[in-house]
Amino acid sequence: MSSMLYRLGRATAAHPWRTVSAWLVVVVGVLALAASAGGTTQDDWDVPGADGQVGLDALRTHLPESGGASALVAVHDPDGDALARADLSRLAGELEDVPHVVQVSLPRLSADSDTALVTLRYGVPVTHRDVMGALAPLEDAVSAAGVDSLDVAYGGEVPGSAMEMSGRGELIGVGVALVILVLTFGSVVAAGLPLAVALAGLAVGGAGVTLLAGVIDVSSTAPTVATMVGLGVGIDYALLLVTRFVEELRSGRSTVDAAGTAVATAGRSVVFAGLTVLVSLTGLGLAGLPTYSAFGAATAIAVASVMATALTLVPALCGLAGHRLVPRKHRGRPYEPVRAAGGHATLTGRWARRVCARPLPWAVAALVALVALAAPALGMRTFPQDASADPASFTTRQAYDLVADEFGHGANGPLTFVADTGAVDPADTERLRTDLADDPRITSVGPAVTSPDGAITVFDAQPTTGPQDERTGDLIMSLRADALPDGVELTGATVILTDISDMLSERMWVVVGFVVAVSMLLLAMMFRSVVVPIKAATMNLLSIGAAYGVVTLVFQHGWGSSLLGMDRAVPVSSWVPILMFAILFGLSMDYEVFLLSRIREAWLRTGDARGSVVTGLSGSARVISSAAAIMVAVFLGFATEDTVLVKMLGLGMAVAVALDATLVRLVLVPATMTLLGRANWWLPPWIDRRLPHVRAEIDAGAALAPPPVSSDGATEEREEARA
Repeated sequence: MSSMLYRLGRATAAHPWRTVSAWLVVVVGVLALAASAGGTTQDDWDVPGADGQVGLDALRTHLPESGGASALVAVHDPDGDALARADLSRLAGELEDVPHVVQVSLPRLSADSDTALVTLRYGVPVTHRDVMGALAPLEDAVSAAGVDSLDVAYGGEVPGSAMEMSGRGELIGVGVALVILVLTFGSVVAAGLPLAVALAGLAVGGAGVTLLAGVIDVSSTAPTVATMVGLGVGIDYALLLVTRFVEELRSGRSTVDAAGTAVATAGRSVVFAGLTVLVSLTGLGLAGLPTYSAFGAATAIAVASVMATALTLVPALCGLAGHRLVPRKHRGRPYEPVRAAGGHATLTGRWARRVCARPLPWAVAALVALVALAAPALGMRTFPQDASADPASFTTRQAYDLVADEFGHGANGPLTFVADTGAVDPADTERLRTDLADDPRITSVGPAVTSPDGAITVFDAQPTTGPQDERTGDLIMSLRADALPDGVELTGATVILTDISDMLSERMWVVVGFVVAVSMLLLAMMFRSVVVPIKAATMNLLSIGAAYGVVTLVFQHGWGSSLLGMDRAVPVSSWVPILMFAILFGLSMDYEVFLLSRIREAWLRTGDARGSVVTGLSGSARVISSAAAIMVAVFLGFATEDTVLVKMLGLGMAVAVALDATLVRLVLVPATMTLLGRANWWLPPWIDRRLPHVRAEIDAGAALAPPPVSSDGATEEREEARA
C-alpha cells in the first residue's frame, strides 16, 4: 500500500494541473448527474417490528383518516373572551380545503372557551412529499378564515416536520477552522488548502447524497449530519497531509518527493482512519431502523469523498504551492525533525517527556477524570424529542404550551387503541374503555369509532402526563402488560416514539459490538498487535462515555443548557446515543491511527519502547491538537442550530473530540504505552499467521530517514524508489 500511495502522491504532485482539471471534471459531472438523476430527501418514520406499528398499519388499511399524518391548529383569544362559533366554523371550512386533508374535527373548546383546538387528518403519512414540512397551506387557510385578531399556533406532525436548518453551523465551523489553520501553519496559502480540499470533497459528497436520495429514502436530517462529519474529517485529513508535506519539504526533499512521502506515510494513516469511520457508519444499519441506514450511507458517502480528495487533490495543490506552504520565518532554515527520544525542546516534546517520565500518576488522573465525566450517563433517560423541546419562538412550541395549559399535558400525546373486531368482543372493548375512564392516570376517553368495513374499532385516551414524561412510558408499559385484551393494539405518536426509544436501547449493544470488533481487527492488521487494538477500543469507549455524561448533564439536568438556547431540561434524544457512538468511535480511531503511526515508525527504527512514545507524541501532538480544535469548532458550530437533535450531536461530538485529543491522546495513550513497553507490540504467532498482512509502515529506509543535509541546508540526491 505504501508504495502505491507514494507513486500516487508523486504523480499528482508532478502533474498538478492534470489532477485539478480531472477533479473539476468529476465535480461538474457528479453535480450534473445529481441534478438530472438525483432525488430529494424523504423520511421514513415507520418502525418495523415495533408493537405500535401494528396498530398504525391497521389504521392505514381500514381507517385511513386515522392512520395518516395529523396537524393541530390552536386558536386562542388573547383577551380571554369566549371564541365566536362563527369564526371557528369559518376556520374549519377553510382547513377542509388544505391538500390531502380528509377530515377536520369539530373544534374542541377549553373550559373557559377562550381556546379551541382543530385537528386535521391527512390521507397520506407525514413523510409524503406533498405533506412533509407543508406549513404554508395551513397558514394560508387560517389567513383566509379572517381570524387575525386571534392568536394561532400550529402543532402536530406536519408543522413539526417544517423545521429547517439555518446553515449557520457550517459558516461558524468553516470560519473558526480557517483561523485555526492560519495559526497552525503561519501561512494563508497553507491554511486555505485543507479547507478548499474539504469543501471540494463535500461538493462531491453532497451530490452523492442527492443521488442516493434518488434510490432510497434519505432522512431530511441526514445531509446535515453528513456535512458535519465530512467537513470535520475532510479538514483533518488534508491538515495531516499538508503538515507532513511541509515537514518533508523543510527536511530538504524536493516538492514531488515530499508529496510522495507525505501520501505514503500520512496518507496511509488517512486511508485506515477513513476505513474505521466507514466501518463505524455501517454499524448504524444494525440499529434496525431505515432512517439510521440512510444516516450511515449518506455520511459514508461524504467521508469517502473527502478522503479521496485529500489523497489526490492535496498532493497536487502542494505541488503547485511548493515552498509557499512553509511559513516565511522557516524558509531557508535547516530543519531537524524529531527522531530521537530527546527530541527538540518544543512544548510537545517537553510534554511527552513529562508524561512518559511518570506514566502511572498521569494515567490514573486522566482515567479518574474520564470516569467522573461519564458517571452521569448511568442516569441518562432517552426519548425522541417532541415540540416541548423546540425553541419558544417556534409555533410548534407555542401550540404545545397552549394545549398543555388549557387541556393538560396529555392532550399533546393521546393514546390510540385499535381493537380487531374479529378477535375482540364489543363488550370487552367497551369494558376496556370503562376501565380506562376510571384509571387515575387517564384524563378522558374518547368515543369508539368502527371502520367502514367493520374490521376495527378505534378510540383515544388522554393521559394525565405529557409525551416526554417518564410516567407516560410507564403507563404504556403497564397497559400492555395488564389491561389490553388479546386483539387490541396500542398505538399513536407517543406510543411509537416510546417503542423507538426501547428498541434503540436494546440494539445499542449490537451496534457497539460490531463497530468495536471490526475496528479492532483493522487496527490489529495495521499495527500487528493485540494490545494496541484492545487499548484503543477501551479508551475510545471512555471518551464517548464521558461525552454521554456531559450531554446528560447539559440537556437532561439543564447544566448550562441556556447557553445553547434551551429554556428547559429535556431527555436525551433516543437517536443520539447510537448515532454519536458510530460517528465518534470512527473519529477517535482517526487520532489513534495518526498517533500510533508515528510511534510505530519510531519503534521500528529504534526498538526503544519508551523513546518511540516520546518521539511519536512529539511529532504528532501538534497536528492532532490542531485537527481536534478544528473538529470541535465545526461541531460546536452545529450546536448553535435550533434543532435539538443537531444541538445534542454537535455538543456531544465536540466534547468527545476535545477529551479524546487531550486526556486520551496526550495523556492516557502515552502513559499506558510507556507502562506496557514492548508488550504494546505483542502478537501471538498463531494470530500473526491468520491475520491478513497490511503494511502499517513503509520500510525503514529511504522514505522515512531524513535526507542528508549540508550546513547550508542543501540536499543530496536520494533514490526515488521506495520499498
